[in-house]
Amino acid sequence: MKLKALLLIIVASIAISYSAEAQSLPRKVRNVEVQDLDTKKARLPWWGEKNLLIFYVDPEVPKQNHDFITWIEETKRLEGPNIEGFGIVNLKDAVYPNSLVRKIADARTAKNGATIVCDPDHWISSAWRLGDCNNQFVIMIVSRDCELVYAHKGEMDEAEQQRFLEVADKYR
Repeated sequence: MKLKALLLIIVASIAISYSAEAQSLPRKVRNVEVQDLDTKKARLPWWGEKNLLIFYVDPEVPKQNHDFITWIEETKRLEGPNIEGFGIVNLKDAVYPNSLVRKIADARTAKNGATIVCDPDHWISSAWRLGDCNNQFVIMIVSRDCELVYAHKGEMDEAEQQRFLEVADKYR
């Protein structure tokens, strides 16, 4: 019984420290190999050249933060010479066939010129210690100095939207 309790405490400690580590920002991150929409190897665009606004999306929840993201796009609120935005599709957690998800992403790219790449196996979430991103729309900012300076998973309330804009304004 004591052994089980000790093991439970150890596992809980590891989980808590991993969660805290996943949230400590800013922190250095590296350019991770991903795939383009045709399944060819690719690297994250503009890495080290521009500040990056990244939307890391599980295809099951593409509408999380929809109104806020639409407002950013329509108002051009975060456009500037020092920042580029793009999407990364989290294919590993998708319940839909990857080929279908890639076709939908390709159609969006054709429609609005968006840059979209794919993460087929949690390469980004693992390398950047994001934790579980299943059923999450993750919004991140990576500085041109390759630091993850902002990350939020899931629906953003008004206070979080304001916090995000304050951080993002520094990187436009």
